[in-house]
Amino acid sequence: MIYIGCHLSVTDGYEAMGRTMKRFGGNTFAYFTRNPRGGRSRDIIPEDAQALNTLLNEKGFGPLVAHGSYTMNLCAANPATRENGLDMFAKDMERMSYFPDSYYNFHPGAHTGQGIEKGIELIADALNSTLTPDTKTTVLLETMAGKGTEMGRSFEELREIIDRVELSDKIGVCLDTCHIWDAGYDIVNDLDGVLNSFDDIIGLRRLYAVHFNDSKNPCGSHKDRHEKLGQGYIGMEAMKNIALHPALQNKPFILETPNDDNGYIKEIHTVLSWFE
Repeated sequence: MIYIGCHLSVTDGYEAMGRTMKRFGGNTFAYFTRNPRGGRSRDIIPEDAQALNTLLNEKGFGPLVAHGSYTMNLCAANPATRENGLDMFAKDMERMSYFPDSYYNFHPGAHTGQGIEKGIELIADALNSTLTPDTKTTVLLETMAGKGTEMGRSFEELREIIDRVELSDKIGVCLDTCHIWDAGYDIVNDLDGVLNSFDDIIGLRRLYAVHFNDSKNPCGSHKDRHEKLGQGYIGMEAMKNIALHPALQNKPFILETPNDDNGYIKEIHTVLSWFE
């Protein structure tokens, strides 16, 4: 089976997001913990958070996948940028305590010229300074396309970060289909090989969620341009093979395709039809 949904806006509150996704026909969703490009966060009303948790349990939703701000860069060369990112991350961990069964996904960051090794060190340091034994949230490093000095372009980089995190049981990975395709992993012609490589390097037990997107660019382009399902270089047959792959069952799949609400509803129902 699959949990499928898309990104939703928190503007109308948390319970409202759950009711919207139920109307869309999905059974999971993603949302930004704060403005994705500005960093400001919306206050959480405890009663609203509890209402969402109740709805999720009643309707059989899978885990939600909260997303950190794009402006959060834990490995930036600029100390002020790093400190701002660390502050956002620490506060997001506090906010996630309202939703103990959810995941928190974030882009590992960009080393901005310091080099991959320094980027790995800084990201791991940030995680070590924030995560505690009482942290209930599983934090997911997202696989990235590798544009510029972006970290997380390879399974090996993600594994090196995880290996340096003291509480590594609280760390997992969100696999973005567009990103790994653009990074050079051929999930069209060698899906089994890619997933076997992931298992050998990171371990499939750490793969908690999937960002389910087609790509506007060829494999290995390092562009990070999402496309609607079946309308990009990955194609609908390969997208279906990914959703149905035995290694990826029972995980939340989050659509980040360039769609309006009706487009997301259509894609959600398309994906669910593959399981009928």
